[in-house]
Amino acid sequence: MEIVPATPDRWDDVQTVFGLRGGAHHCQCQRIRLGDRAWWYLSVEERGHHLREQLDAGPDAPTTGALVAYDDGEPAGWVAVAPRTEFVRYRGSQVPWAGRHEDKDDDGVWAVTCFAVRAGYRKQGLMYELAAAAVDHARERGAQAVEGYPIVSNPGQEIAWGEVNVGTPGPFAAAGLTEVSRPTKRRRVMRLDF
Repeated sequence: MEIVPATPDRWDDVQTVFGLRGGAHHCQCQRIRLGDRAWWYLSVEERGHHLREQLDAGPDAPTTGALVAYDDGEPAGWVAVAPRTEFVRYRGSQVPWAGRHEDKDDDGVWAVTCFAVRAGYRKQGLMYELAAAAVDHARERGAQAVEGYPIVSNPGQEIAWGEVNVGTPGPFAAAGLTEVSRPTKRRRVMRLDF
């Protein structure tokens, strides 16, 4: 498994991971970045345009916003990780703020906000590798801390694939993050300070 920054030259690979239908394809990893209102009124093509502009920051930019995973050269997964300030949706949400007194403008705190795993590579533990790589990426880029906002299932219920794009607690815990709050019944805030 190789996990590297998602850059413009990897655009086709990112789109291979996202697929031609489903949540990752329709979202283009923009809902949390742009916020619900802005995201809702954009076409998939416009969302893709925003994503492509974000990837154009280049591999050496301090805010390279995502990583792509390859399994034997085949694009297999994606994880978004960038300064928390880049994610508009979280600024107006109770996640990650409920019960905490955090500075919303602190760009030293990075966030791991979404995962996509290509069909055929799911349920093989790739989210664990992506979470660990995202933590390493944030640390290498100078983050002071990294957070994740995973979802948990209700007892006896499975999490729908469309919900698990934010991750589950296991991969974050394996990457060294610990729970700091429970803003909703199903959402957790997990954090690692460097």
